[in-house]
Amino acid sequence: MKTVLLIPARYASTRYPGKPLATLRQPDGTTKTLIRMTWEAARTVPGIDAIYVATDDDRIRAEAESFGAEVVTTSGSCENGTARCADALARAGIAADLVVNLQGDAPLTPPWFIEALITAMKADQEIAVATPVLRCDAVTYGHFVEDRRKGQVGGTTAVFDTSGDALYFSKEVIPYLPDGVQAGGGPIPVFHHVGVYAYRPEALSAYAGWTTGALEALEGLEQLRFLENGMKMRCVEVDARGRVFWELNNPADVARIEAVLEAT
Repeated sequence: MKTVLLIPARYASTRYPGKPLATLRQPDGTTKTLIRMTWEAARTVPGIDAIYVATDDDRIRAEAESFGAEVVTTSGSCENGTARCADALARAGIAADLVVNLQGDAPLTPPWFIEALITAMKADQEIAVATPVLRCDAVTYGHFVEDRRKGQVGGTTAVFDTSGDALYFSKEVIPYLPDGVQAGGGPIPVFHHVGVYAYRPEALSAYAGWTTGALEALEGLEQLRFLENGMKMRCVEVDARGRVFWELNNPADVARIEAVLEAT
């Protein structure tokens, strides 16, 4: 199966304008842009046949080409990463059996998260879309709660059925945990949705033909469009293997990610 990986990147982020070009300090004291770190993370994933940065912004294009990335120019009207992937696939005529969307704000994504998606979709041809979920540890859960207490959006949580198919995604911390559960000391029953997707090309094509749904608009979560249109999305539970995972959602996350890099 031919598998291509797309890194959708836009400059006009509402929460963090210019985010793909934000610089992060590396352990050796040098700096790298977020888009470069994400591209380098993509290159560590085995079994990927091609990697493209998909953007409509000349500044992001110039930065990506400066470190050797292949770039596909997309429409400026793409409202989210999934729509940008669909547009890139159509515009560039990219032929693939599987398309991976590694969003440009997740440079800490371990390669085995993406491998798990590919493995799941190869094993079950009925899966049209898959995405990783990671059980929260105490540190990550604390970040979620702290962000919401401050009134800012942090990561996204997911709930799913016994087959692993998504029931809902939210920027709120779901499910609700009574105080006794939080203090119980056992596994935390909250799953962090990792911003990576794997699609069949037909699923991407269908997505491009759907309009924004009410839940998608309220939550600002692109993946809800699949659920609102009755297409199942498989949540694949992954293991962090001791690595801290966090996306760059807000300017404050730069320090969090730099701290993880320093400790690695």
